[in-house]
Amino acid sequence: MPEAPVEAPTFRLFIAGRWVDGVSGETFDSVNPADIRDVVGRFQAGTAADVAMAIRAADDALPAWKATPAPKRGEILYRFGALMAEHKERLARAMTREMGKVLAEARGDVQEGIDIAFLMAGEGRRMFGDTVPSELPDKWAMSIRQPIGVAGIVTPWNFPIAIPCWKLMPALVTGNTVVFKPSSDSPHCATLLVELMDEAGFPPGTINLITGGGAEVGDAIVENPDVNVISFTGSSATGRGIAERAGRRLKRLSLELGGKNAVVVLRDADLDLAVDGILWSAFGTTGQRCTACSRVIADRPVADELVARLEARTRALRLGPGLDEAVDVGPLVNAAAVDKVERYVAIGRREGDLVTGGERGSGVGLEHGHFYRPTIFAGVAPMATIAQDEIFGPVLSVVPVDGYDEAMTAANQVRYGLSASIFTRDVTTAFRAMRDFETGIVYVNAGTTGAETHLPFGGWKDTGNGHREAGHAALDTFTEWKAVYVDYSGRLQRAQIDNQPG
Repeated sequence: MPEAPVEAPTFRLFIAGRWVDGVSGETFDSVNPADIRDVVGRFQAGTAADVAMAIRAADDALPAWKATPAPKRGEILYRFGALMAEHKERLARAMTREMGKVLAEARGDVQEGIDIAFLMAGEGRRMFGDTVPSELPDKWAMSIRQPIGVAGIVTPWNFPIAIPCWKLMPALVTGNTVVFKPSSDSPHCATLLVELMDEAGFPPGTINLITGGGAEVGDAIVENPDVNVISFTGSSATGRGIAERAGRRLKRLSLELGGKNAVVVLRDADLDLAVDGILWSAFGTTGQRCTACSRVIADRPVADELVARLEARTRALRLGPGLDEAVDVGPLVNAAAVDKVERYVAIGRREGDLVTGGERGSGVGLEHGHFYRPTIFAGVAPMATIAQDEIFGPVLSVVPVDGYDEAMTAANQVRYGLSASIFTRDVTTAFRAMRDFETGIVYVNAGTTGAETHLPFGGWKDTGNGHREAGHAALDTFTEWKAVYVDYSGRLQRAQIDNQPG
């Protein structure tokens, strides 16, 4: 007899240190994008009422957490990082099953979470301010960081461990409490993360998890007056809407939004190295990265050879479920993502020359998943739609140009400014590119992906609103500066007056 189907587990919200059912009793399913018959789990469809309870819990926990010495807060972050390292393989496999990226990338995603946990744990003993001379005698002057309050953390599905950790770790080590809303495409990863945070010893109410839709949960977080700071990663359109609503309440807001990232390949480039960097950047995570390379700006003397090499290598990429270690490219996250890619490929057929791909994945092992073949268009104009819009899928446009100046103009002629790279053997040109790229991240002789946790991550223009994640700059999102003056002269001293002649 055939085995009975395994009932998918039901997961709960985490509020005030307890796992609880949502107020509405409604749930939604998270499914495996490589095989939609595989239900990962059922998750609570959170409501504004759930959000209100989570915010109350976070607000109640805030005084004690703020009063906890920062080095002690850091010790809990260290324990959490160690738990992630211990459970790395389990987390990676759960991630691949839920959102589709190949297992090697999922392991890297978890490792990034581990790295940022350890980095921010160390900030518990640093968290520098400034001590500076006063302009008056017998007076001490310094600045310190203090937490803002309750932080609303809203994260996407494409890096379901790393990006939450980018936000949660600096928020918590600086003394804020958190209400965390993950994407509805990756609630299981968020649940596993919070389970480990609870095990690490974060006090009840310090971290609260609410799953559910953006309109129900995300909007309630943004609109609640008791949420003092919001950190959001997602589309530029959604980010603008959040900015408008947060701005009315003068909330601190950090936005990490879209990208349309370019790799510039000049005539003196190492083409073998360039092809390696482009393929990893364009088709890693199936192109579903804000740092993905979706444009190659190629110097005409090498453009044809570069396209030929890219075509040969791309055709050899294996498409399939990410848990198969032999697979190079996994599924897109859901059916809507496939439809979006398909719409842009139709536009691309009018705007460029289809080199390879341009169709949904089919065949044995692909029939129940959201697969699309890695796609390349050549001969694309710099201002073409497929060279301007963020597609968020495995679609690469090759834009031919004449020389460095034209390449730089094309690279910067988009509304985003996250990441860019250049392949050249000339050190002078490399330094010009470091200066000229209008992006928050620049790579020389590497692809557009691969940010490390100890440097700031973020971009210019429509990519965000000026804040940065990772590195010590991440502390700026979640802290207020306070200037402190101690006058031990025993008399009133007036700055800018008593130390001036006349």
